[in-house]
Amino acid sequence: MNDTIAAISTPLGEGAIAVLRMSGPRAVAIADQVFRAKTRAGAAAARVQQFGAVFEGEQKLDDVLLTVFRAPRSYTGEDVVEIACHGGVLVARRILELLLKCGARSAEPGEFTQRAYLGGKMDLTQAEAVMDLITAQTDLAMRAATEQLEGRLGERIRGLRERLVELLAHVEAYIDFPDEDIDPDTGDALRQKLDAVRAETGALLATAGQGRVLREGVRTVICGAPNVGKSSLLNLLLGYERAIVSAQPGTTRDVIEEVINLRGYPLRLVDTAGLRESDDEIEREGMARTRKQIERADLVLHIADASEAISDFRVEGPASAPAPSSDQISDLKKAALLVLNKFDLGEHACWRGVEAVRISCLKNEGIAELEDAIIARITGGQAAHRDWSVAINARHQACLAKALDYSNAADQALAGALSPEFIAEELRGALDAVGGVVGKADSEEILGKIFSTFCIGK
Repeated sequence: MNDTIAAISTPLGEGAIAVLRMSGPRAVAIADQVFRAKTRAGAAAARVQQFGAVFEGEQKLDDVLLTVFRAPRSYTGEDVVEIACHGGVLVARRILELLLKCGARSAEPGEFTQRAYLGGKMDLTQAEAVMDLITAQTDLAMRAATEQLEGRLGERIRGLRERLVELLAHVEAYIDFPDEDIDPDTGDALRQKLDAVRAETGALLATAGQGRVLREGVRTVICGAPNVGKSSLLNLLLGYERAIVSAQPGTTRDVIEEVINLRGYPLRLVDTAGLRESDDEIEREGMARTRKQIERADLVLHIADASEAISDFRVEGPASAPAPSSDQISDLKKAALLVLNKFDLGEHACWRGVEAVRISCLKNEGIAELEDAIIARITGGQAAHRDWSVAINARHQACLAKALDYSNAADQALAGALSPEFIAEELRGALDAVGGVVGKADSEEILGKIFSTFCIGK
């Protein structure tokens, strides 16, 4: 923390501008060594851009805009200097090399945000939201990241933590001062408070699935027999020709994966090889990969030809039945969203009365209805009522799951009328686990893992 760190904060490449950032006790002094203007960096007003130039000795490197953010009113809580130069790989690197030569150290990935956390400018949930905001692929993901960055998740976690502190304080007061007539509330009062803690923890854990959807996307596998329109549907949803479409069976032999924004929800579309019996070794490998993708899928779009009866429409593999039975159709509806393509050619008798989404990729018909069905599957039919502004990640989930286990154990101790010492021990465990979400019980290993996922310069 005594070092002054520097990095290029914008992506490398050609552009209108590039921004370099320095943070630390010598940030302003180093800027004074390289920046020349009417007002030197050390005398510049905070948060006001100064036009000048960066010089290496007597050689001018570039005209720049320099901004000084003085501690503690800065992103990291330290003195911060930002230099905006012309975009381009070479000029930004030359200025960075000059800053390092003058005494700065190259920043590690995420080190600026880590310093903001260590300096008390944000909690861990807000620090993680910075990365979520950078990588957001949809408006919904961006909105959720913004809410978390503003501290909404941290506020709920701190409220949960305060309830646990109150519970633990009450129990420990009874243990430490047995003669003060403090009621341990081993009956309804304490259990009601503990039930509220368990309910809130469970509610936060329930957001883990939507958090994964926002951050990673819904893994949506398109599968079915050859030549039913899987690749055509992929191209249609993407809006451009990504996969080869051919009347020849077995054209798609490997997995094709792309991400789309479907009404605010990120969908990770996976086009797969057609499922059929084949003697071709490469095609069989493609089908094996298809089945692996189906196992990993959050949602399966099973495409079938509406105009034909097919001998197999199950995702597991070949079947000998001449046409799908009602039991097979029932199993498929549980596992996948059935999509009947080529509906413009007419519907075969075997599909009549079957619940499915009917589309025509050729005529671009039924796609809006398919999107409606996908959204309904993702949201459970409650898209308009679901609050996505708080959505925990995998690390939060692990901490809260541990907290819930401890809380359940405390409840069992209460129900079994065990000694207050046992109850207090379980509550301490729950308190530590909840504190781990916002960083009240962190370790260097946890911090290193979190901030190592950041880009350098953030």
